[in-house]
Amino acid sequence: MISVTDLRSGTKVEMDGGLWEVIDYQHQKIGRGGAKMVAKFRNLETGAIVERSFNATEKIQDIFIEYRTMTFLYANDDQYTFMDNETYEQPTLTRDQIGEGARFLKENVEVTVDYYQGRPLKVTLPNVVELKITQTDPGVRGDTVSGGSKPAVLETGATVNVPLFIEPGEVVRVDTRSGEYLGRA
Repeated sequence: MISVTDLRSGTKVEMDGGLWEVIDYQHQKIGRGGAKMVAKFRNLETGAIVERSFNATEKIQDIFIEYRTMTFLYANDDQYTFMDNETYEQPTLTRDQIGEGARFLKENVEVTVDYYQGRPLKVTLPNVVELKITQTDPGVRGDTVSGGSKPAVLETGATVNVPLFIEPGEVVRVDTRSGEYLGRA
Protein backbone atom coordinates (compact mmCIF):
# COMPACT_ATOMS: atom_id res chain seq x y z
CA MET A 1 0.00 0.00 0.00
CA ILE A 2 1.21 3.49 -0.81
CA SER A 3 -0.09 6.86 0.24
CA VAL A 4 -1.94 8.79 -2.47
CA THR A 5 0.54 11.64 -1.90
CA ASP A 6 3.22 9.33 -3.37
CA LEU A 7 1.41 9.02 -6.72
CA ARG A 8 3.48 10.18 -9.71
CA SER A 9 3.04 9.96 -13.47
CA GLY A 10 3.64 6.37 -14.52
CA THR A 11 2.82 4.84 -11.11
CA LYS A 12 0.76 1.68 -11.55
CA VAL A 13 -1.91 0.79 -8.99
CA GLU A 14 -4.83 -1.57 -8.44
CA MET A 15 -8.22 -0.02 -7.64
CA ASP A 16 -11.86 -0.72 -8.37
CA GLY A 17 -10.98 -4.23 -9.52
CA GLY A 18 -8.72 -3.02 -12.34
CA LEU A 19 -5.12 -2.10 -13.08
CA TRP A 20 -4.46 1.61 -13.59
CA GLU A 21 -1.55 3.87 -14.52
CA VAL A 22 -1.32 7.49 -13.30
CA ILE A 23 -1.29 9.91 -16.24
CA ASP A 24 -1.47 13.17 -14.33
CA TYR A 25 -1.76 14.19 -10.69
CA GLN A 26 -2.29 17.36 -8.69
CA HIS A 27 -2.04 18.14 -4.97
CA GLN A 28 -4.75 20.59 -3.84
CA LYS A 29 -5.01 22.50 -0.58
CA ILE A 30 -8.20 24.51 -0.30
CA GLY A 31 -8.62 27.13 2.45
CA ARG A 32 -9.24 25.63 5.87
CA GLY A 33 -10.18 22.22 4.53
CA GLY A 34 -7.86 19.24 4.31
CA ALA A 35 -5.54 18.59 1.41
CA LYS A 36 -6.60 16.28 -1.38
CA MET A 37 -5.04 14.60 -4.40
CA VAL A 38 -6.69 14.65 -7.79
CA ALA A 39 -5.28 12.07 -10.20
CA LYS A 40 -6.07 11.03 -13.75
CA PHE A 41 -5.73 7.29 -14.43
CA ARG A 42 -5.59 5.13 -17.59
CA ASN A 43 -6.85 1.57 -17.36
CA LEU A 44 -4.02 -0.73 -18.47
CA GLU A 45 -6.41 -3.34 -19.85
CA THR A 46 -9.11 -1.28 -21.58
CA GLY A 47 -7.45 2.12 -22.10
CA ALA A 48 -10.32 3.96 -20.36
CA ILE A 49 -9.38 7.22 -18.62
CA VAL A 50 -10.90 8.36 -15.31
CA GLU A 51 -10.23 11.13 -12.82
CA ARG A 52 -10.43 10.45 -9.08
CA SER A 53 -10.08 12.58 -5.95
CA PHE A 54 -8.58 11.25 -2.71
CA ASN A 55 -8.10 12.63 0.79
CA ALA A 56 -4.37 13.12 1.45
CA THR A 57 -4.43 10.44 4.16
CA GLU A 58 -5.85 7.63 1.97
CA LYS A 59 -3.79 4.66 0.83
CA ILE A 60 -3.98 2.75 -2.44
CA GLN A 61 -2.67 -0.67 -3.53
CA ASP A 62 0.43 -0.45 -5.73
CA ILE A 63 1.35 -3.33 -8.05
CA PHE A 64 4.60 -4.92 -9.13
CA ILE A 65 5.17 -4.75 -12.87
CA GLU A 66 7.83 -6.91 -14.55
CA TYR A 67 9.48 -5.30 -17.56
CA ARG A 68 10.73 -7.66 -20.29
CA THR A 69 12.77 -6.70 -23.34
CA MET A 70 11.43 -8.38 -26.46
CA THR A 71 12.08 -8.32 -30.18
CA PHE A 72 9.23 -7.90 -32.66
CA LEU A 73 9.22 -10.84 -35.10
CA TYR A 74 6.18 -10.56 -37.39
CA ALA A 75 2.53 -9.54 -37.69
CA ASN A 76 -0.39 -11.64 -38.90
CA ASP A 77 -3.52 -9.47 -39.30
CA ASP A 78 -4.07 -7.97 -35.81
CA GLN A 79 -1.79 -10.51 -34.07
CA TYR A 80 1.80 -9.44 -33.33
CA THR A 81 4.44 -12.02 -32.37
CA PHE A 82 7.40 -11.09 -30.18
CA MET A 83 10.38 -13.04 -28.82
CA ASP A 84 11.55 -12.69 -25.22
CA ASN A 85 15.28 -11.90 -25.41
CA GLU A 86 16.05 -13.97 -22.28
CA THR A 87 13.76 -17.01 -22.43
CA TYR A 88 13.15 -17.10 -26.21
CA GLU A 89 9.41 -17.53 -25.61
CA GLN A 90 7.23 -16.14 -28.41
CA PRO A 91 4.07 -14.50 -27.04
CA THR A 92 1.46 -13.14 -29.44
CA LEU A 93 -0.23 -9.86 -28.56
CA THR A 94 -3.20 -8.10 -30.13
CA ARG A 95 -3.24 -4.64 -31.68
CA ASP A 96 -5.31 -3.40 -28.70
CA GLN A 97 -2.55 -4.41 -26.26
CA ILE A 98 0.07 -2.55 -28.32
CA GLY A 99 -1.97 0.56 -29.03
CA GLU A 100 -1.20 3.27 -31.60
CA GLY A 101 2.48 2.31 -31.67
CA ALA A 102 1.65 -0.82 -33.68
CA ARG A 103 1.75 1.21 -36.88
CA PHE A 104 5.50 1.80 -36.39
CA LEU A 105 6.49 -1.80 -35.60
CA LYS A 106 9.16 -3.12 -37.93
CA GLU A 107 10.80 -6.55 -37.77
CA ASN A 108 13.66 -6.86 -35.25
CA VAL A 109 12.71 -3.72 -33.29
CA GLU A 110 13.29 -4.13 -29.54
CA VAL A 111 10.36 -3.15 -27.32
CA THR A 112 9.58 -3.30 -23.60
CA VAL A 113 6.56 -5.35 -22.53
CA ASP A 114 5.00 -4.75 -19.09
CA TYR A 115 3.87 -7.97 -17.39
CA TYR A 116 1.62 -8.27 -14.35
CA GLN A 117 1.15 -11.72 -12.78
CA GLY A 118 2.38 -13.44 -15.93
CA ARG A 119 0.17 -11.63 -18.45
CA PRO A 120 1.25 -8.83 -20.81
CA LEU A 121 -0.36 -5.43 -20.25
CA LYS A 122 1.40 -2.81 -22.33
CA VAL A 123 4.03 -2.56 -25.07
CA THR A 124 6.43 0.39 -25.09
CA LEU A 125 8.23 1.10 -28.35
CA PRO A 126 11.52 2.99 -28.62
CA ASN A 127 10.92 6.76 -28.78
CA VAL A 128 12.43 7.01 -32.27
CA VAL A 129 12.41 4.48 -35.13
CA GLU A 130 14.02 4.65 -38.56
CA LEU A 131 11.69 3.67 -41.39
CA LYS A 132 11.95 3.69 -45.18
CA ILE A 133 9.52 5.74 -47.27
CA THR A 134 7.73 3.55 -49.81
CA GLN A 135 5.42 6.09 -51.41
CA THR A 136 5.19 9.86 -51.61
CA ASP A 137 4.70 12.52 -54.26
CA PRO A 138 7.93 13.47 -56.03
CA GLY A 139 9.82 16.50 -54.76
CA VAL A 140 10.17 19.60 -56.91
CA ARG A 141 13.54 21.26 -57.49
CA GLY A 142 13.99 24.20 -55.14
CA ASP A 143 11.83 22.83 -52.33
CA THR A 144 13.37 23.61 -48.94
CA VAL A 145 12.93 22.55 -45.36
CA SER A 146 11.01 25.73 -44.57
CA GLY A 147 8.46 24.95 -47.29
CA GLY A 148 5.35 22.87 -46.79
CA SER A 149 4.86 19.20 -46.12
CA LYS A 150 3.35 16.22 -47.89
CA PRO A 151 2.07 12.82 -46.74
CA ALA A 152 4.40 9.85 -47.07
CA VAL A 153 3.67 6.14 -46.60
CA LEU A 154 6.28 4.26 -44.56
CA GLU A 155 7.37 0.63 -44.96
CA THR A 156 5.07 -0.34 -42.07
CA GLY A 157 2.03 1.21 -43.77
CA ALA A 158 1.85 4.25 -41.46
CA THR A 159 1.48 7.72 -42.97
CA VAL A 160 3.45 10.74 -41.73
CA ASN A 161 3.88 14.28 -43.02
CA VAL A 162 7.37 14.94 -44.39
CA PRO A 163 9.03 17.99 -46.00
CA LEU A 164 8.59 18.43 -49.74
CA PHE A 165 12.20 17.47 -50.61
CA ILE A 166 11.91 13.90 -49.22
CA GLU A 167 11.88 11.23 -51.94
CA PRO A 168 10.63 7.60 -51.98
CA GLY A 169 13.31 5.16 -50.78
CA GLU A 170 14.81 7.53 -48.20
CA VAL A 171 15.05 6.45 -44.57
CA VAL A 172 13.55 8.89 -42.04
CA ARG A 173 13.39 9.11 -38.26
CA VAL A 174 9.88 9.09 -36.74
CA ASP A 175 8.79 9.79 -33.15
CA THR A 176 6.63 6.80 -32.10
CA ARG A 177 4.83 8.79 -29.38
CA SER A 178 3.51 11.58 -31.61
CA GLY A 179 3.94 10.11 -35.11
CA GLU A 180 5.96 13.13 -36.27
CA TYR A 181 8.79 13.25 -38.79
CA LEU A 182 12.08 14.09 -37.02
CA GLY A 183 14.56 14.12 -39.90
CA ARG A 184 16.53 11.97 -42.28
CA ALA A 185 18.32 8.94 -40.88
